[in-house]
Amino acid sequence: MVRERPRERPAGRIKFLVCIDDSEECRTALRFACMRAQNTGGKVSLVYVIEPNDFNLSGSVQEIMTEEARDRARAALEECAGKVFEEFGVRPEMAVREGEKANTILTTIENDESINIVVLGAAPEGAGSNRLISYLSGQVTKRLHIPLTIVPGDLDDERLRWIT
Repeated sequence: MVRERPRERPAGRIKFLVCIDDSEECRTALRFACMRAQNTGGKVSLVYVIEPNDFNLSGSVQEIMTEEARDRARAALEECAGKVFEEFGVRPEMAVREGEKANTILTTIENDESINIVVLGAAPEGAGSNRLISYLSGQVTKRLHIPLTIVPGDLDDERLRWIT
């Protein structure tokens, strides 16, 4: 369970957690978090969660698939981090985690008391799944004791700049 945490940090040193995947709404959430961090002197933490596959594979095949998934995750994080630094001057923290996505994000928050806000992108209606948002928003009063910011995935940069 996420503990109530006293915040002993300088004003503006908010850390935004963004879960990275290959969706467009993820990119919008990342841009929002970076703009907020840039405007407030905050930090950005990126987490890529490798979810378990549904296949019953032999040990060596499973190990190869898992290592390939880790390589893809690291490459995705490096690509995002490079773009973030180039455009926003923010050097994000990066982590690859394995497990069911929602619970892994909650565990990441529980283990890093410096995370202040979770930022997720919402898929436009009919354009994707918002299961993670549904699950985490249901956990707000149970396990998630920090703000959950949901960014509409179809916002353009002009609108993002206006709201950040």
